[in-house]
Amino acid sequence: MTMAFVTTHPTTNHGEMATILPPNNTISFLRSSKRRRGDCRFFSQPRVFPTVGWDNIDPSIPVEEESIPTYRPERFYPVHIGEVFNHQYQVVGKLGFGSSATVWLCRDLLNHRYITLKIYTASTTVSREIKIYNHLRTIQSNHAGQSCLRPLIEIFRIQSPEGDGVHTCLVHPPLGISLGQLTSLLPDRVMSSIMVRTTVRYILAALDFLHTEARVIHTDLQPNNILLGIKDDSILSKFEQAEVEAPVPRKILKDRTIYLSRPFPISNGTPVLCDLGEARLGTDQQHGDIMPDLYRAPEVILDMSWDCKVDIWNVGLVIWDLFEHCHLFRARNPERKLDDGYHLATIQAVLGCPPRVFLDRSERSEQFWDQNGKWKGAAPIPDDTLEGLEGRLEGDEKVDFLRFLRRMLCWLPEERATAKELLFDPWVMHGLFK
Repeated sequence: MTMAFVTTHPTTNHGEMATILPPNNTISFLRSSKRRRGDCRFFSQPRVFPTVGWDNIDPSIPVEEESIPTYRPERFYPVHIGEVFNHQYQVVGKLGFGSSATVWLCRDLLNHRYITLKIYTASTTVSREIKIYNHLRTIQSNHAGQSCLRPLIEIFRIQSPEGDGVHTCLVHPPLGISLGQLTSLLPDRVMSSIMVRTTVRYILAALDFLHTEARVIHTDLQPNNILLGIKDDSILSKFEQAEVEAPVPRKILKDRTIYLSRPFPISNGTPVLCDLGEARLGTDQQHGDIMPDLYRAPEVILDMSWDCKVDIWNVGLVIWDLFEHCHLFRARNPERKLDDGYHLATIQAVLGCPPRVFLDRSERSEQFWDQNGKWKGAAPIPDDTLEGLEGRLEGDEKVDFLRFLRRMLCWLPEERATAKELLFDPWVMHGLFK
C-alpha cells in the first residue's frame, strides 16, 4: 500500500498554521465527500486559534505523556493546536495519549467534517494494524457487527521536525469517551445490568463478524478500547469552540508544547470496538504473548497455542469490570509485580482445578501443578468463588448472570461459547422484546 509522505514544521506562534510540503500519492479509503450535518460543514478554511489566554504549567511538573515511565520526548511528534497535516487536517484539540501515540480531534478541511488523528511515536511499527485494516476493506459483508468496528479513513506519514524520525498517522471517524472513562463517571463507578447487556450485544456482534467473516482475532479487548459513538456532531463543534474561548493549560518547552487533554462530554451513541493494533489474521493455532496483563487467558499465560476464544475470555472479564467493583483475577503478587503463579491461583479459585487434558498442552504447567493436577505453585489459592465475589445481584438474576459468565470463563478454549451463541444467551436477551 502507498501512503502519503508529508513533512510538517511546528509553528513558533501557536496560532499560526504549519508549513506543509505537497503530499505524494495519497491513498485514502472509506473517505466520503458527503457533507455531514452540523456546524462542521462551514470550515473549509483553517481556523486561527488563540496565541494567549491559557495557564502555563510549571516546566518541572510531568504532564500527560511525560508521565509515562518509558517517555522519550524525541519520539513524540510535537503537535501544535492549529497545525494542519496533509494539507487537510487541522488540529483543534487533544483527545488523549499513550505510550506509543497521541490522539487529536481535527477539522477535515476538504470533506467538511471532524476526524480523529492518531500520531504514532517515531519509528513505531504499525504494519500489523495496517495489514488488518487492509484485509477488512476487502470483505464484502452485510454482517451487522461490521458497523460495530471503528473504520480507518486514511493513513499517511510525516517526518519529525528535525528530520530524524518518521511518524505514521491514522485517520479515523471521531468517537466519544471509552467505557473505562464512562464507568468512572457513573454512580458507584459501575454500570447497571441494562447498560452491560446493551453494551455486550454490540461487542459480541463485532466479534462475531471478526471471527466468522473476517477471520481476525482482536486480542486486546478492554474497556478503554470500546468507545461510545457520536450521534450529534454538535459536541465536536463545542469541543473546538471551547478551545477558542478557554484554551487548555499547557507546558511550553524549547522544542515542543505539552497540552493537557480536553475532557470530552458523554455521547449517546452505540459502543464501538476500536484499536486493532494487536489483532491477528487467522482464528486458529496462533502463538505468542498477547492480551493486557489482567485479561490474559490461561492458555496464553501457559505459552500454549491459542485461537479466537481468547477474545471470548476477554469479553467475560470486561463484563465483570463494567459491572463489579473490582477485577475478577489478580495478576500481581503482594510486591505488585506481574506474577503468573498468582494469576493462575486466582483463576483456579474461581474456576476450580483445570482438566488434565488442558495441562497436558503445556510443559510450563508442571511449574504450577503436579502429575495429578494438584496445585503446587508458590502462590496460595485464594478462598474465593464466583458466587461469593459477585455481590450486586440476587436470586435468579444472579444465577443467570453467573451462568452466562461461565460460558466464557472456561479453562478449555473449545468449551467457551462463540460470540454468536452468546448473543442469544437468555441473560443477554433479557428484556429485549418487551
